[in-house]
Amino acid sequence: MIPDPEGAQHLIAPVMRIRFTGGRAMNKPSDCTVFNAGRYAWVKKRIARTDVVAGGTPSETIVYSLGTLYGEWPDGTPFEGNRYVDRYVVSNGLITHMDVWNDSAEWILTPGLAAEANAANAAKA
Repeated sequence: MIPDPEGAQHLIAPVMRIRFTGGRAMNKPSDCTVFNAGRYAWVKKRIARTDVVAGGTPSETIVYSLGTLYGEWPDGTPFEGNRYVDRYVVSNGLITHMDVWNDSAEWILTPGLAAEANAANAAKA
């Protein structure tokens, strides 16, 4: 989650398709950085696991990254435990597609959900 879209360029195919939460179409990592800058004061990932789907080939492999986001909303309110799933299609070693899902939209629409999740996470600790 370090905003380094230029550094990510060597990992992506010349033509890349990104679908962000809400079905937002993007074409390059810097589009994600710009979107996140408007949604969060700052945000980072806690990667719980990375799964490679069985049956992949060098020409196409599916990889999932699952975990939670933590950070601050634009008003400075901290959050954590915001679940995310990132799905990547990797072709010949380069990312060609990326789909992003997380709880942020729900938490923005219903702030009490974030408080409930934070309380549940604190109870687990």
